[in-house]
Amino acid sequence: MAPLDYGTLGLKALFVKSEGFVLVITINRAKQRNSFGETLPDELIQVFDLADRDDRVRVVVLTAEHTAPAYCSGADISQGWSGLFKPEEKVEGETAHRDSGGQVTLAIYKCRKLTIAAVNGHAVGVGMTALQLPFDIRFVWEGAKLAFPFVRRGINPEATSSYLLPRLLGHSRANALLLTGATLNPTSHLISSLYYEIIPKREDVFPAAFALAKELAENTSQLSVAYSKALLQHPGESIEENHLLDSRAIELLASGQDAAEGALAFKERRPPKFPDTLSKNSSPWYPWWRSMDIKHRKAKL
Repeated sequence: MAPLDYGTLGLKALFVKSEGFVLVITINRAKQRNSFGETLPDELIQVFDLADRDDRVRVVVLTAEHTAPAYCSGADISQGWSGLFKPEEKVEGETAHRDSGGQVTLAIYKCRKLTIAAVNGHAVGVGMTALQLPFDIRFVWEGAKLAFPFVRRGINPEATSSYLLPRLLGHSRANALLLTGATLNPTSHLISSLYYEIIPKREDVFPAAFALAKELAENTSQLSVAYSKALLQHPGESIEENHLLDSRAIELLASGQDAAEGALAFKERRPPKFPDTLSKNSSPWYPWWRSMDIKHRKAKL
């Protein structure tokens, strides 16, 4: 595939930089406390979609400009809630709306590369949902204030958080977080297990996340990551069906170049150099699941 140039995207709310096999995305709305508004949602969707298709990218790290007090202070509601709805949706009917947080969540969740959130500031609302829950791994500053405040704002949890949060933390903790809207510290027993690591100093969050990203980018197979993520995200309805799925996946992967290289590198006690890429070496069997069409706004929900 032709190389993708992130510098030509004309991004306003994001900085994007390639660091070897790691793509670093930085939210650049410090004056707005990195709120979720204006071009930010569309830019995140665009960049994660490109990262998914870019064979040069093995890990994506999202963080925020460190001069802002917040990683993301939530949705930009300076114009009220009406600013979140598009004019054409009002014409097309009550089932037309697709919340922008959910659209960002799906773009991140569907990205076949490893994704890491480096939460280096306070996070509220969509800063907790779309900008954390769909990631594979999350780092957080110990002093961050975290909240899912939806019931205290007169709205409901969005960005597919009612689906993801119970699966990540269990229903009991999800109930406590979503139905109280309480502000918590990352060390709270209700939320601490969401994080790979809780970092004492704010300035150390991104370096810790990037160090892991670099190590994973150099030592994991692009195909293995994609297939493993898919098995976690799209399991069968029974243990027997899962047995069939992971058996088929491992048969396909075991016959590839990455598996041969992984075994040889282990035998020779050296770092692997995995050659396979998603664009060239993925099997037609993948994806094996049926995707739901959510683009037709007038579809019955």
